[in-house]
Amino acid sequence: MKILKQLSKFFLFTFLLINPVSANEPVDIWNIEKKDTEENEILIENTNDDENKIIQGIKIEQQNEKILVNNALGASEIKLAGLYDPEENGLSIDMWSNSNGEDIKYVLDNITTKELSKFSEKVLEIALLTNSYIPNNNISPKEFLDFKFNYLKKKKDFNLIKEFLIKNPNLRESDDLITFYVDHFLSNSQLDKSCEIFEIVNSISEDYLTNFKMYCLIDQERRDEAQLLFDLKSELGSVDKFFSDKFNILMGYKKPNDQLSEKNILYFHISHKTIETFEYDPKIETPKFIWNYLSTSNLLKNSDLVDIESSDQIKLIETATNDGVYDEEELLNLYKRFRFDINQLLNFNDAYKLLNDYEARALLYQRFLLSDETTQKLTILSKLKELFDEAELSSAFDNELAKALKSIPYDDVPSNFTSFYKKNREPEKVAELKIKFNNKVFHQSKLLNYFQNKTSLPQVEKETNDLLKKIKKNKKYFFSIKDIIMAESLKSDGVQILKKYDGLYEYETNIPSDINSMIVNGETGLVLLKIAQIIGEDDLEDLDLDSVNFVIGIMNELKIVNLRNEILLKVLPLKV
Repeated sequence: MKILKQLSKFFLFTFLLINPVSANEPVDIWNIEKKDTEENEILIENTNDDENKIIQGIKIEQQNEKILVNNALGASEIKLAGLYDPEENGLSIDMWSNSNGEDIKYVLDNITTKELSKFSEKVLEIALLTNSYIPNNNISPKEFLDFKFNYLKKKKDFNLIKEFLIKNPNLRESDDLITFYVDHFLSNSQLDKSCEIFEIVNSISEDYLTNFKMYCLIDQERRDEAQLLFDLKSELGSVDKFFSDKFNILMGYKKPNDQLSEKNILYFHISHKTIETFEYDPKIETPKFIWNYLSTSNLLKNSDLVDIESSDQIKLIETATNDGVYDEEELLNLYKRFRFDINQLLNFNDAYKLLNDYEARALLYQRFLLSDETTQKLTILSKLKELFDEAELSSAFDNELAKALKSIPYDDVPSNFTSFYKKNREPEKVAELKIKFNNKVFHQSKLLNYFQNKTSLPQVEKETNDLLKKIKKNKKYFFSIKDIIMAESLKSDGVQILKKYDGLYEYETNIPSDINSMIVNGETGLVLLKIAQIIGEDDLEDLDLDSVNFVIGIMNELKIVNLRNEILLKVLPLKV
């Protein structure tokens, strides 16, 4: 080990002698990959950063028997960032280029704080994650990218985050997103998933991520690369004492010590791995990432060993259960261990009011287990739910409550408990309803097949004019708003409706002038945000027809076919 360290330092000093680095010109280290080569070519580009002394732009990779060290894209060079192909949704790579950044920030600040419906969420995701040029008018690349990153973090879809990082490996601004990704998996004791991201991204600049990468290299038995990276950072003075000490222990240069750090999940994990007799008793205020790590690493005290005479320990388990660290079943098993006399169990309605909060929950749960009568079960469950909510422990009893309610047939539920039953019972999977065609009504006819991509444009054009011919003969037929929405959508896609049917309905666009100006100006991204804002929390089925007509009109103008068709197939047809 000492030979390895000495050789590494010799290589480092040779490297620095050939490539002098000014103290004011730090460089950014990323993606060191182990390669066996005979000839080494090293290229380093230095960049100035007055605020952060970071190491920039080193990558070792095998190319034509050479090792190349190259600089990643700088923030100012970033032109594109996204995930989805613009053509998938009828968009363009310039969808943000003509928009004012102040308008973008205003709308995004407004809608990202709301609970959006599934469709609004989908529109927002397409707007933010479509591969496109970054706007540069009154908004910085970092500001715009932060909206993307914050959306991904809020969604917590780690496969989606990984896919985004794969598609955008050179984004220096993505350090925060990468940190969110690696911390999640390490806090769940999945170090391999954390480490794999460093083989994907080409640019990291934060010391924390560089330390994380060094630890991954050690774990992968790539110690020479870890040592090189450590020595480079040490020479530039960017390795803190805690990590430096633990690095030397992990490399075998020093004996283990008992130093523990809760600063972040990496340092806590390294503490666990370098303390020979590691023990840690969490408290209520212990950060959630430590709770998760202890749980997934089997380092938490078993609930069977909890002292039920200790109120602090009971409340600790309740809080941890609410945070998802302990299973709800473990908490309820803990409640079973409480000892209540027969009078308390029989007179539970009054008895629980005389107990402290966690004992009251334990008493009610035990009484529920002893109950046979449906009304009494529901009475106890509703009161138990109320006590959990009052203690701000709602998530500590939602799954087990749903399970208990599922054991009660709906037909047995008294009318005064129907609302409670439906609200807290986990919803069953709703079967996908099939479209029922009614060829006497324009918007319910088989023309809907076109919007399901089951009919060609020439075929639907013939079917449209044939159906309009029949409708025109029916003097009593009145064109509804839904009929107009469908007809205008067909015309938008190129269906030629014969002039003799022009008088069947009147249509005037209801698109406001400001949005129309955005459409004309090619500000498609901003218009999508406006649509997400307009629909907001409403499900498509709950939208009033004026709103549907408004949104469909915009999408027809923009030629956003897939999203438009999704709305049409939700609001137009009969379902069975």
